[in-house]
Amino acid sequence: MIKVKPFKGYRPKIGLEDKIACKPYDVVDFEEAVDLGSSNPLSFVHIIRGEIDMPVGTDPYSPEVYKRSRKNFDHFVDKGYLLEEEKEVFYIYRQVMNGRAQNGIVVTISIDDYGEGKIKKHEFTRHEKEIDRINHFDTLDAHTEPVFLFHKGNEELKSMIEKWTKENDALYDFVSEDGVRQMLWAVDEKSTIEYIGEIFASMDSLYIADGHHRTESSYKIGKKRRAESPNYTGEEEFNYFMSVVFSSDELLILPYNRMIKDLNGYTKEEFISKVNERFSIVEMESIDEPGNRGEIIMAFRNKTYKLIPRKTSYDKMDKIASLDVSILQNNILSPILGIDDPRSDSRIEFVGGEDMLSEIAARLEEDMEIGFLLYPTSTKDIVNVSNEDKVMPPKSTWFEPKLMSGLFIHKF
Repeated sequence: MIKVKPFKGYRPKIGLEDKIACKPYDVVDFEEAVDLGSSNPLSFVHIIRGEIDMPVGTDPYSPEVYKRSRKNFDHFVDKGYLLEEEKEVFYIYRQVMNGRAQNGIVVTISIDDYGEGKIKKHEFTRHEKEIDRINHFDTLDAHTEPVFLFHKGNEELKSMIEKWTKENDALYDFVSEDGVRQMLWAVDEKSTIEYIGEIFASMDSLYIADGHHRTESSYKIGKKRRAESPNYTGEEEFNYFMSVVFSSDELLILPYNRMIKDLNGYTKEEFISKVNERFSIVEMESIDEPGNRGEIIMAFRNKTYKLIPRKTSYDKMDKIASLDVSILQNNILSPILGIDDPRSDSRIEFVGGEDMLSEIAARLEEDMEIGFLLYPTSTKDIVNVSNEDKVMPPKSTWFEPKLMSGLFIHKF
């Protein structure tokens, strides 16, 4: 049973949605955030990346930055750029990219469902990133960005979304700067809200697609607020975290590729010889994406190879070891290249998204020695791993499109 509740969301005044909405905080680097903010005073980036409005060199994790984000949020509300709903609602959030639509329901979910393992994760979180989101949400007294979840394909929920979006006008319908159509509906009918709650109550679990740190941080904030309010009832807003829940069959996962700066002291010939001990190697005419699971593309500046793991390279029955990201990590990155912790090793970078081939080719010409292209992980893989309470290697998934920030906010 998953416990959800509607909420009185804050959202852009109609007509400002395309100016306020921006990319999530964790896919916008500082320079890009500065550019977005300087060119658009209404961009939500001023709220999720308050450091862009601070003196150059300010520590982005200092208390002053979180206070500045809160000041910016209050300013947006005071000026009427962000308005509060008159009553509690759910939202339906649709994104259309390259003709493919994904439909999510925006809800708040009990932190106890996460604490009890009903909201299943597939990644480890890093303490410093948790602290950042804890400080941000806690200072702003709000969840400024949602967690990205999915269900295994509940047909009742999908039918409800289809019916509501056909019979009701969207609040927003615009194309964001990345070319994705963004649409939002408010579900404000009492009987439909109750029906949505019943559908979620029939589910035994949900799965995190993206937002592990936001989820963990929301859970810890809720526990902190409970400790500060010993007479809490469990219905206060801090007992819930904001999420968008999609159907697994509507989601697109793109590859999350690896680029390495050096060959760990090996010559190219020595390195290929080492790889050949664990993989069959086939030279390719040009760099391309893998055509099937179990294939890894290895690209140098002037040569590209297809790698097929030998039978002794991994255990097919092991749900973690049989992932392509694990096969690469366990057979090349760690034993040959000496990259044991890809989270912290400065010699590795990760490339995801749609335009990755051109980016990889350019980086190989500029500053990278070798690139590895992987077949994308599937939502089925996430479910299998999560159900066993295991975790995938870091950077195993890249979901597109990214959820826009600023279209709905959950105030505590």
